[in-house]
Amino acid sequence: MIMPPRLRKFALTAHVTTTVGWLGAVVVFLALAVIGLTSQDAQTVRGAYLVMEPAAWFVLVPLAFASLLTGIVQSLGTEWGLFRHYWVLFKLVITAFATIVLLVYMGTFSYMAGVAADPSADLGVVRNASPRLHAALALLVLLVATVLAVYKPRGMTRYGWRKQHEQRTVSQP
Repeated sequence: MIMPPRLRKFALTAHVTTTVGWLGAVVVFLALAVIGLTSQDAQTVRGAYLVMEPAAWFVLVPLAFASLLTGIVQSLGTEWGLFRHYWVLFKLVITAFATIVLLVYMGTFSYMAGVAADPSADLGVVRNASPRLHAALALLVLLVATVLAVYKPRGMTRYGWRKQHEQRTVSQP
């Protein structure tokens, strides 16, 4: 079922907004990770790791789920469909994968915050390169999904070909 134009534009706006928000939040996490690794000020290093966990729960996780959900709604309510085109399917897989990795990684954020909160922990133990790596990879994955959304490479799935053939058969007298 194709959404009416106003609803489709609203759904597209919601999807673009949540996805761009997620992308921006990942850039901020990358900056925090770099600050945590390079700052010479112990409070700044500890603060960078302390802020990651709650910010991830209240910003990254909701934006990831919102992006996933609005993307599914957008695809189901437009002619693109969820399973008709490879680029839509790849975006779905990429977004679902990134969301799952984020949820698994939340344990690492919790561990890092616990270490950073311990004033007796040596600064070398507090510093952790993992967030920098994960944020950089997340940024790359989200940029790939963005490129797919903008360029929409050709290629229909078997399901898409079958649906297209069915629509042509029905529309012909």
